[in-house]
Amino acid sequence: MTGFRTMLGAMFLSLLAYTAVVVSRYGLGPLFSTFFGDMARVGWPGQFNLDFTFMLVLSATWVAWRHRFSPAGLGLAILALFGGASFLTVYLVVTSLSVKDDVAALLLGPDRAAELRGSRARGQA
Repeated sequence: MTGFRTMLGAMFLSLLAYTAVVVSRYGLGPLFSTFFGDMARVGWPGQFNLDFTFMLVLSATWVAWRHRFSPAGLGLAILALFGGASFLTVYLVVTSLSVKDDVAALLLGPDRAAELRGSRARGQA
């Protein structure tokens, strides 16, 4: 898990540095017009942006599902949708620490991981 967290930290810091350079050069003004404009032109940059949008939606859906679509989970899903990798890297580090490196709990949420373990112990899985 240490290697995974190290990778997440490197991703976060790289993205932070890259974003700082882009914002200092171009500002935030052209962000959405460039992103959606590329999609409207139906070229490779737009295809990449559409693919990326779907990955953001999948990430947000997973976060909401992991939290059983609770109000907190839906709030975190909105952060995942708009925060992208800068949100998800921090979320995964914090969550992996809170579940004490339990990969099942990290992926499924603590409740579902416990349910899975309980059903396997009873021979139902």
